Amino acid sequence: MNVIRCDLKEYIVWKWRPQFNNSNDSGQRANFIRWGSSLRIKDGEMAVFVYRGSNEDGHNNQDFIIGPYDGTIETANLPVISKLIGLAYGGGQGGPFQAEIYFINLQGNNQLMFGIPFFDVFDSRYPDLAVPVSSRGTITFNLTEYQQFIKLNRLTDFNMMDFKTQIKSALTKYMKHIIINMAGEKDMSVMRLESKIMEISDAAEKYIAKRFVEDFGVNLKSLDIEAITLNKESEGYKQLKGLTFGIASRTTQAQADVNIQNMQEAQKWNSENVRATMAIQRGEMQRAQRLQTETAYMGAHALDQQTEVGKQFASAMGHSGAMNVGGSQMNPAGMMTGMMVGGAMGQQMASMMNQMGQTVNQNIQQTSQMPPQVPQLNYYVLIAGQQTGPHNTTQLGQLVSSGQLTPDTYVWKAGMANWDFAKNTEVNALFPVAPPTPPAPPTPPVINS
Repeated sequence: MNVIRCDLKEYIVWKWRPQFNNSNDSGQRANFIRWGSSLRIKDGEMAVFVYRGSNEDGHNNQDFIIGPYDGTIETANLPVISKLIGLAYGGGQGGPFQAEIYFINLQGNNQLMFGIPFFDVFDSRYPDLAVPVSSRGTITFNLTEYQQFIKLNRLTDFNMMDFKTQIKSALTKYMKHIIINMAGEKDMSVMRLESKIMEISDAAEKYIAKRFVEDFGVNLKSLDIEAITLNKESEGYKQLKGLTFGIASRTTQAQADVNIQNMQEAQKWNSENVRATMAIQRGEMQRAQRLQTETAYMGAHALDQQTEVGKQFASAMGHSGAMNVGGSQMNPAGMMTGMMVGGAMGQQMASMMNQMGQTVNQNIQQTSQMPPQVPQLNYYVLIAGQQTGPHNTTQLGQLVSSGQLTPDTYVWKAGMANWDFAKNTEVNALFPVAPPTPPAPPTPPVINS
């Protein structure tokens, strides 16, 4: 009796041969199997029995036994035998029958490393410059659709090297297509291919997985690109680098010019704002001084008005009741009445003038007692290496709340010689102040009983 099993460690398809036959025997004896032979199939592999004779589809008849299995060959586990030879063929007689037996590896992970030699890739912006690009990585696959695999591949000894040889040209074609497509249709610069290795790897896995099933009958579990290499000694790479570096340099210079212009305009705006603010403050101070001067002379002005009114009233009364004294006209009653009336009117006017002066003084005092306006800050802030601003007090407070502005953030405003930490400027007042450590509770007194 034969023991039918596979002891190889690395294989995809392996053909079993009887013990009495060497591997070079291609005759019928290479397929003789004794009825009742022992069949041993490990977990993760499958045995395929192929019999002479066509089935309804025009292919050879086949039996599939998936491991683990350890038993004898009988019609119970090989139902096709019953159709081909009947029970009378091997029923207890132990006679041989012909069948080719193949073991197929169904284990979870088979890995192969691949390397794609240098091929030309063209940048979409400069289609005349070719840069040589190579790639290497690993594919992980297994056999799930084994019937599809048998249809697409000739059943014979088929190890990992055979499979690698079979897929080498196809994998090279697929990888070239993906990388060239990413640099062309996706408008990706050839100079950035090395930094886009994850994106290219994902695109290649999706594209190749479908074709592995259709072309080879294997399931691609993953494709990992380890490196994408550009031939930096090639003429195309040097020319492309010079062009892209020039564009980047000009872009950086243009951005720097814009930043300088913005800074100059901000400084000009700040200077004009300071001048306008100072002019307004000077006008307010001059107005306050005039009001104080008018208030100081208000009493003298009221006395002058009182005297003038008295004079005019006395003159009027004198003419109305004059008497001749020593050749002069004199009216004593009119004089007394004029003085009384003039004094009363003068006092009334003085009271009104004093009241007005008090009102002015109150306004001046209220104005002087009002708190000064909160100074507005206009600072540039360096966030993540980028200059932003200028920011006013409200905007700086929002940056503090969002955590973008910290005491150790660099800031600058017009008048500062250099950038400095925010904690060393007036911006430091915007940061919250942590309360001091609370005092320890007092120790209760010890009472001796």
